[in-house]
Amino acid sequence: MEKASWELARAALIIESKALETLGAILEEESFCRAVDALKNAPRIAVSGCGHSGIACMHLAHLLCCIERPARYISPAEAIHGGMGFVQAGDVLLLASRGGRTAELLPMLGIGKEKGAVLIGVTENGDSPLGRETDIWLRIRVDRETDPDNTQGTTSFCVMNSLFDALQTALINETGYRSEQFARIHPGGAVGERLTGRALP
Repeated sequence: MEKASWELARAALIIESKALETLGAILEEESFCRAVDALKNAPRIAVSGCGHSGIACMHLAHLLCCIERPARYISPAEAIHGGMGFVQAGDVLLLASRGGRTAELLPMLGIGKEKGAVLIGVTENGDSPLGRETDIWLRIRVDRETDPDNTQGTTSFCVMNSLFDALQTALINETGYRSEQFARIHPGGAVGERLTGRALP
């Protein structure tokens, strides 16, 4: 491997670590607390995004299921072909897009609003539909992606994933979710073996 490739790889880690420091500095406590309360109290949670944001949203849906918050990732393509029927009044609909103007998400935003869902937007652009028209705006910021041309959604993905991890961490505390409960739904693998060994009968 070329020396330059090694240096770019190391620089990528520095770029992402700085982006996480920035997220910690700009994350607004009031908005974050409102988002946690909404997720805690929602009968059901729907999440969606496109590309890397969508993959991060799949991760969020799984994280929420792991603490027994009923959540589902809805593909933007399926959403406008009946998939939004999952969302009912009082549910949470979280939409993630770095720029906040992803065309595929805008119909979902309108439908969610019409149906009375609590809308959470994750974007760095407050002057976008996801920044202006959602009930709760979770602000992120990405100064640059890790690739040399600054075009791949690498740092963006890292930042969104970390924000979603933070939401789940807060929810575990807010709901009092215990490892004994997790053991019942995660009996498989090394984690399941470890949890089952100390779980209550």
